[in-house]
Amino acid sequence: MDAVYVGIDVSKDRLDVHVLPSGEAFGVPRDGAGIAALCARLAPLAPGAVALEATGGFETVVAAGLAGAGLPVVVVNPAQVRAFAQALGQRAKTDPIDAAVIARFTQATRPAIRPLPDAETRLLADLVARRRQIVAMIGAERQREMRAPARVQKSIRRLVKALEKELTSLDGDIDGAVRGSSAWREKEALLTSVPGIGPTIARTLMAEMPELGSLDRRQIAALAGLAPWTRQSGQWRGKSFIGGGRASVRSALFMGALVAARHNPTLKLFRDRLVASGKPKIVAIVATARKLLTILNAMIRKNTPWQPQNA
Repeated sequence: MDAVYVGIDVSKDRLDVHVLPSGEAFGVPRDGAGIAALCARLAPLAPGAVALEATGGFETVVAAGLAGAGLPVVVVNPAQVRAFAQALGQRAKTDPIDAAVIARFTQATRPAIRPLPDAETRLLADLVARRRQIVAMIGAERQREMRAPARVQKSIRRLVKALEKELTSLDGDIDGAVRGSSAWREKEALLTSVPGIGPTIARTLMAEMPELGSLDRRQIAALAGLAPWTRQSGQWRGKSFIGGGRASVRSALFMGALVAARHNPTLKLFRDRLVASGKPKIVAIVATARKLLTILNAMIRKNTPWQPQNA
């Protein structure tokens, strides 16, 4: 019997659904009743995967409802689905067509099913994301201040002061969320035991990479976008690149690697050895970030703090 794959196109008010291999297509409202009806209709099919695109938040309640009903949910990358559609020569774009393309993409690629983060983890992720936005706004305003006339600078400084006050308040909310969970306190203590990992990086990993400790080193590196991909054709070999994955996690690890390359003896030795062998400094830092992630992943899996002799 062929495995069943379901593609769902999520819009503000409606869910368009396509089922393979039967080709069945239908739609339901994107509300509580519609999601309940969808779960009841899909459960007897025992699908191998139910896929929906990340759509700026509209998919969250749908994914949570499907996962709560015990269905294997996966949220796929819209850019990858669109590239897949172009490879198929599918130029037309409507919600029912998109649902069919998502189903075909899922059937062809068999993306890994991972458990969705719980409500507390989603809240922490939202707080961490908001903190990142405010830090970016402060940086942008300070850049504007350098080129602005005196009167405008006064306005910018007032706004920066307000943003810094909000940042302090948000840090308190994040701190309260972490301290309110014994599991998170223990995980933060493990992560911050590594020289180079502070509370901000630790909380970013806890919020935005809940899979840490449950995957092998190759999978976790790919999830963060730190696994290099090669470019080769015949005798020609191009430079390897990193990309994809979770950009916020990758950025946090990159900053951690910069600090660790100076203050963590084990990782400093690793980075210096790569530079001494002729690797460009940026390549050495990326490799250090990947090794740092591998170490953190093993520590969480084994529930052991930083041990330099075993790193």
